[in-house]
Amino acid sequence: MMFILEKIGAIVLKALETWGGFVILFLQTLRQCKRVPRFNHVLEQMAHLGVDTLPIVALTLLFTGMVLTLQTVAEFLKFGAQSTVGGVVTIAVGRELGPVLVGVVAAGRVGAAITAELSTMKVTEQIDALKVMAVNPVGYLVVPRLIACMLMLPLLVVFGDIIGSFGGWIVASYYGISSFMYMQSINTFVIIHDFTGGLIKAVVFGAIIATIGCYYGMNAANGAEGVGKATTKSVVDAIIAIFFFNCFLSMLLYR
Repeated sequence: MMFILEKIGAIVLKALETWGGFVILFLQTLRQCKRVPRFNHVLEQMAHLGVDTLPIVALTLLFTGMVLTLQTVAEFLKFGAQSTVGGVVTIAVGRELGPVLVGVVAAGRVGAAITAELSTMKVTEQIDALKVMAVNPVGYLVVPRLIACMLMLPLLVVFGDIIGSFGGWIVASYYGISSFMYMQSINTFVIIHDFTGGLIKAVVFGAIIATIGCYYGMNAANGAEGVGKATTKSVVDAIIAIFFFNCFLSMLLYR
């Protein structure tokens, strides 16, 4: 029994140490944001982390909107509620599916890319070289990535919301719901807060992905195995954190 309690305690302490490291790195990054980062560096990260992710986001949200409509439109037609399909789909995508799916996709692609890049720099001692040259690694490496993620994820969510609603319209048209009825349903039931709440979530998710990715990258163990383990941990922890904070933000924004 004591052995089991010791194991549980060790796991809890390790988790607290890791999440404490996330918080400390985030606070250090905010402190470094007082200095204006290089615009070219931020723009490069925005293109790499944001623009290159758009095709994956587009495919994910397109088929999500289509499947969501496919699963609901038949039941709505049974009760004569076809005039609400567009609004229901758009609200679901704008509030939850858009930001969450974009966050998960970004955690898998962007978070893994950040961790792999920084962990490789650590293994090859490039981060140590920055310290020798009196360059703060947090300000030079973490700040541009944090800003890029927090700016690009809301933009990806905007595109994802539009594409998800478009996918819903494709399936709704197949079931005989006119384009006018679909758009009128959106105008009737959807309010601006359904989208702004999702954008707030996206900003938080961007900060989570960048912070966790940079933390594991800058604290990776030496060797190729360390890079692989750090990348895996980064993606898993980022996805868990996204779901956790999504629940908290949903209660805060939409109760």
